[in-house]
Amino acid sequence: MASISPARAGRGRPQDAVDTVIVGAGLSGLTLALALAEAGLSSVIVDRVDPRAAIAGRNDIRTTAISLSSRRLFTVLGAWQAVADQAGPINDIRVSDAGSSRYLHYDHSTVGDDPMGHIVDNGALKTSLLDRLATHGDRVTFAEPGSAAALAVTAGRASLTLEDGRVLTAPLVIAADGRGSRVRALAGIRTTTVDYHQSAVVDTIEHAESHHNLAHERFLPGGPLALLPLPGQNRSALVWSERTAVAERIAQLDDAAFAAALEERFGDSLGTMTPVGPRAVYQLALTMAESGIADRVALVGDAFHGMHPIAGQGFNVGVRDIAVLTEVLADAARLGLDIGGAPVLRDYQRRRRFDIMTMVASTDGLTRLFSNDIAPVRTARRLGLSAVQRVPMLKRAAIRHAMGTLGTLPRLLRGEPV
Repeated sequence: MASISPARAGRGRPQDAVDTVIVGAGLSGLTLALALAEAGLSSVIVDRVDPRAAIAGRNDIRTTAISLSSRRLFTVLGAWQAVADQAGPINDIRVSDAGSSRYLHYDHSTVGDDPMGHIVDNGALKTSLLDRLATHGDRVTFAEPGSAAALAVTAGRASLTLEDGRVLTAPLVIAADGRGSRVRALAGIRTTTVDYHQSAVVDTIEHAESHHNLAHERFLPGGPLALLPLPGQNRSALVWSERTAVAERIAQLDDAAFAAALEERFGDSLGTMTPVGPRAVYQLALTMAESGIADRVALVGDAFHGMHPIAGQGFNVGVRDIAVLTEVLADAARLGLDIGGAPVLRDYQRRRRFDIMTMVASTDGLTRLFSNDIAPVRTARRLGLSAVQRVPMLKRAAIRHAMGTLGTLPRLLRGEPV
């Protein structure tokens, strides 16, 4: 497919005909633009960097866990097909506590035939999204790279001024610009931030034994260590959370010392392990916006809620934002309503509140419960893992939660077009 080249906003049509301005061309912004385009709504996307250049420069070496419901969304949008062969299915998850023989095992077959999720390279998914967006040239425009400098709302329009003086105008501005969202700050939305004093070491690991599409999460005193299956059976994505000072030292080890430290903490169930990189360190914190909306502004993804990767659900919660916002905006447009009006945005916030608060509370609680070595807490959590292991109903509920299939889902997460 043809690729998208960044173009000046509004080229080929009047700028005021654009339905939304999306700030941020990461996974969330690109996914949202594609979902809106498929639903008949137009967008102009702006980011500080060209998204193709960011992919080519490997600005983001991470992989992302894609739940079953998120995979359905990407499939109906036509973006999953190009990455399916590059995605590692997660059929089972094993949760263990360092120093204990007890563990909790989740098996996808107890609830159906579909994998619980997939692990996909961020760059591959972004490339697929960009290729799909290229087929919607009548509805999606890429502005030349720039940063937001000011936001004004007048007469039913929101105007975003960039640092170079350009002005992007639409009924709705959507912040998909990450945890440090500039749009969120310009809209006057305050945040609550919790520093976990942890960082995640990210790497790719080759191992002698097959992973059998089993994801491991082992809880250590400094934070969780996850090995997530990649295609080929003998490669896994590593996300190793530790206290920041420790994580930085670990990341600087040579490959042999790094592998020895990893095997000491994880064990030998996957045989000899070899890091194949690239390796990076990301600081971990909880960032929660006090509101997901403001006057003609909506937040999605990490701009709305950035959480600890302990459950691998951070991006999937953002995908649920996108699915709900797309449905709300598309339904409003079909009824002739103002898509940036307060009633429409309040509906979006209302529909997202419970899910977001539940996920933020659970990830924060799990981080505090498992990232310590206090004896009574350690004993309690090991007993808890054993108890859940013996209750099939709780395990099935947890599996469906990880798959993103609990509750009433918006149409895209059911695999249905909006």
